[in-house]
Amino acid sequence: MHEQIYEMYVSLTRMEMKRKVLVIGSGVAGMSTAIRMQNSGCDVEIFEANAYPGGKLSEIRLGDFRFDAGPSLFTMPQFVDELFALCGKNPRDYYSYKQKDVVCAYFFDDGTTFTAYANPKKYAETAEQTFDVSSKTVLNYFANAKKKYDLTAPLFLEKSLHKVSTYLSLNTLKAVAQIGALGVFSTLNEHNQKYFKDIRLQQLFNRYATYNGSSPFLTPGIMSMIPHLEQHFGTFAPKGGMISITNALHHLAVEIGVKFHFNKKVEKIVIEHSAARGVMIDGKLHRGDMVISNMDIVPTYRKLLKEQIAPEKTLKQERSSSALIFYWGINRTFPELDLHNILFSGDYLKEFHQIFQEHQIPEDPTVYINIGSKDEPSDAPENSENWFVMINVPGNKNQDWDKLIPIARKSIVARINKALQTNIEEYIVEESILDPRTIESKTQSYQGSLYGAASNNKFAAFIRHPNFSNSLQDLYFCGGSVHPGGGIPLALLSGKITSD
Repeated sequence: MHEQIYEMYVSLTRMEMKRKVLVIGSGVAGMSTAIRMQNSGCDVEIFEANAYPGGKLSEIRLGDFRFDAGPSLFTMPQFVDELFALCGKNPRDYYSYKQKDVVCAYFFDDGTTFTAYANPKKYAETAEQTFDVSSKTVLNYFANAKKKYDLTAPLFLEKSLHKVSTYLSLNTLKAVAQIGALGVFSTLNEHNQKYFKDIRLQQLFNRYATYNGSSPFLTPGIMSMIPHLEQHFGTFAPKGGMISITNALHHLAVEIGVKFHFNKKVEKIVIEHSAARGVMIDGKLHRGDMVISNMDIVPTYRKLLKEQIAPEKTLKQERSSSALIFYWGINRTFPELDLHNILFSGDYLKEFHQIFQEHQIPEDPTVYINIGSKDEPSDAPENSENWFVMINVPGNKNQDWDKLIPIARKSIVARINKALQTNIEEYIVEESILDPRTIESKTQSYQGSLYGAASNNKFAAFIRHPNFSNSLQDLYFCGGSVHPGGGIPLALLSGKITSD
């Protein structure tokens, strides 16, 4: 009886005043959700443990060099622009970007180089000149990727997979009717082997598994839709670097009334009568009508909901890969490199086996180099470049990182020297390192994983944690560790699904 009276009181109170929404974390998904909720008439406050917004999407400075610290690939900017449009703002008044003519420069172990152009026809023609493949085959691959995206995006990316209403739609029936063509019953590697005889092309298209921190030899073939995002929607360079996205969202959120509290680490989500009613910070209760966690789902339960029953099966899913990143100030320029560059390992299968089965840094890792100063010259001194050098590594499972990192650095240097015919260590004048331990401590990403759970099985999309609690009212979740997944576009869509 008392509980019924309490709930009636809460309902009447909500009708008379704005609902107060508390958001834990100011990552891209957290700010996206906050903007949408504030714009819908709620009173939103964000509590951030760090002194700055953005989560992984931040920056660092070393001497005269500036680096984007986290995500370096910007695709599907329409999802960012949409937030400004919802608030009646012109996104170009807050940030701007330009489309890249070149998606990525590739360097293979046998010395082959390949420039992946944004224009699909030019990409296919260049591939025909470089590899044992016809341009028609490449274009057919892109067409197949588009078909998969068009069939599944309304289901997998734009709605909750954990609501019955999602499955009672024409889009769902279309996807189910063509499930055999979606590639869910084969791996990405198997799918790519069917299209391409040339092992270099297989390796190139296998790398898209790393976009969600998975292995191409385990993740389903449906992931072949990812190249469509680059070739159809394009890749972009934000003016001022990736940090400009964070700054723009923060500016918009503050402008429409979202309140930010920095250096405020949430200790507990307060549950009353099976509903989220606030957060505890420094022993003080901050009350609200709704709590949304942008924190990784594992520490959300382990640290903030200790007294609640946790979804153990979901929390124990295999985690995505992490990263070992070197921020290097280089005192020369490399014209053969672009904004995005991939230097492939000689044995891709072994590389992913060592990451996911042995939980060790690969002996011969594929190296990704992002050079922001290619588009933002002020990011580095004259005749210099800011190198963001990354390899995929396993999550933090108490490996001896202090011993492993110097060994990995030597492998990275060897791969760069081989691909570019140089001695890169002669030109490194600044250096900082980010490893799985520091990723975990700075962003609360469990084990330092970049994308939450890995997608190394065909049911991965369905077993990610939902954007809401099944057992607790007014408790919601957003970000890369819950549906629909990690990366800037999916994090933004996560905010949309959660706010809806």
